[in-house]
Amino acid sequence: MNGIVEELTSKNRDEPKLCKELEFELAPGDDFSFVQQFADVKSERNALIRAAHGTTTLAFKFREGVLVATDSRATMGNVIASQEVKKVIEINDRLLGTMAGGAADCSYWGRVLGMECRLYQLRNKKLISVAAASKILANIVYRYKGSGLSMGMMVAGWDDNGPGLYYVDSDAQRITNDLFSVGSGSTFAYGVLDAHYKYDMDLDEAKDLARRAIYHATHRDAFSGGIVRMYWLHKDGWTAYPLEDVSELYYKYHPEITFSNAADSPLTVNAA
Repeated sequence: MNGIVEELTSKNRDEPKLCKELEFELAPGDDFSFVQQFADVKSERNALIRAAHGTTTLAFKFREGVLVATDSRATMGNVIASQEVKKVIEINDRLLGTMAGGAADCSYWGRVLGMECRLYQLRNKKLISVAAASKILANIVYRYKGSGLSMGMMVAGWDDNGPGLYYVDSDAQRITNDLFSVGSGSTFAYGVLDAHYKYDMDLDEAKDLARRAIYHATHRDAFSGGIVRMYWLHKDGWTAYPLEDVSELYYKYHPEITFSNAADSPLTVNAA
């Protein structure tokens, strides 16, 4: 298997080969037949082991760079485990990754990717490209395909070729596009993005679109919520913006509804 990956990656000198030294120890066994038989990470069938996950992440290119936005809720089945999870991984000064799927898988492999990108920088005296970083991640997880990983990550950044955006999942699928949304709330986010996205947006329009898409996803998807976290990737690096509570955005986008502390009427609709 490693020989096939090496053969595929060696055809392009700009994309690094698989790091052979990197190994993650698995339980004893000859293959992943146990996991494939008893585990389900895509919620497509009943299984003894089912990965419970939910989130909303999105990223899109526009004329001034790449806008990345996520929610912050972590769930364990129907239980909200946290409302303050940082789902954006700051790989380096020009690269960001997003987390969707199993929190442990995304966090671990995101840190491994950060390490590999740093080693590339030290060896080559330059920052790694967005395409090469996403290829490293795809090559690594390919070795564990079918082992039960649950991961859908976006790799976004700015390099010599301009803005870049890739999607990589635990099946080693690697796709590039101008717009992605990943997670259980992505169908709701796509509804907003598909209706209003255009490449020729300025920064304020891009921020408002990302904010609205995350908000509407958290409003309709029980597994998404918390705060909106946004980053703008540009030629000078990335810029992080202040966090915004989605519960406050509800009243911003529904001005006809006012909040009251009255016990008998916590939500009051203003009369026309």
